[in-house]
Amino acid sequence: MKEVRIGKNDAGQRLDRFVAKTLPLLPPSLLQKYIRLKRVKVNGKGAKRDVRLNEGDMLQLYINDEFFDRPTAENAFLTIARPQLDIVYEDEQILLVNKRPGMVVHADESGSANTLIQHIQAYLYQKREWDPRLENAFAPALCNRIDRNTGGMVIAAKTAEALRIMNEKIRDREISKYYLCITLGRPEPPAGVLRGYLFKDETKKQVFVRRSPVPGAKTAVTYYRTLESRGELSLVECELGTGRTHQIRAQFAGAGHPLLGDGKYGIGAVNRRYGMEKQALYAYKLTFNFQTDAGCLAYLKGKTFEIKNIPFRDAYFS
Repeated sequence: MKEVRIGKNDAGQRLDRFVAKTLPLLPPSLLQKYIRLKRVKVNGKGAKRDVRLNEGDMLQLYINDEFFDRPTAENAFLTIARPQLDIVYEDEQILLVNKRPGMVVHADESGSANTLIQHIQAYLYQKREWDPRLENAFAPALCNRIDRNTGGMVIAAKTAEALRIMNEKIRDREISKYYLCITLGRPEPPAGVLRGYLFKDETKKQVFVRRSPVPGAKTAVTYYRTLESRGELSLVECELGTGRTHQIRAQFAGAGHPLLGDGKYGIGAVNRRYGMEKQALYAYKLTFNFQTDAGCLAYLKGKTFEIKNIPFRDAYFS
């Protein structure tokens, strides 16, 4: 329990608004709950949320210590009262989550909040599987990333050992990642491989495909097979040979078959005609093809996890 005395400059404020400003990490819904449960008292007695505070009042706050910390990127998960996660698979070591298009995985330079990792950390914290105050350095972390407007499978490690091993397996290409996308036109041949060199323009936040090596460009390899074509659209499955920024989007655009809905590499008039505001791209399947010792994750060897409901596939190829 902590006590706060109301000074002259704080007098006249509503109880709930004062506590919200004093404890910015405390989610609004949780604050209202604590007031109802009388875990927030004024002069030793429970009070309604809209009571006006007077100079000299003493607040008693029966609230966990972590909510009194200063807001940082590391404790932002505390602001999430009800984590929103579509969990594909979970065990003691890892969590596989279906990230919805439009959600960012980590806070970016724009200061985006409400990120996937924050929801995962809030979920594990509320399940009492992780408490940052009992850890020296570890926090649940993501092993792979997906663009804001791309949906699909994201791997989160719940332990330090799982994080280390999963990062090694991703680096050594012992995890196969499959995407579904809708392209404009019909790729020729229907199945094959896209090879090239991707150069990222940091100013434009865009990558460009080069046929031959240029300084700063990275090799990009995407294997693909067309599953179905209807009119001007094709449903294509891709497997990443490399994991470059915007790889699938840029390579198919470079091959003359941009993704439906892609605002950066696609065709605006076509996207508007279909009413697509996000690229039709989904990281829908993972296979753990471990070739070397996987330690505490050995039980995952050979396992495949797949997201069944892909909105754009259901809309155009059901």
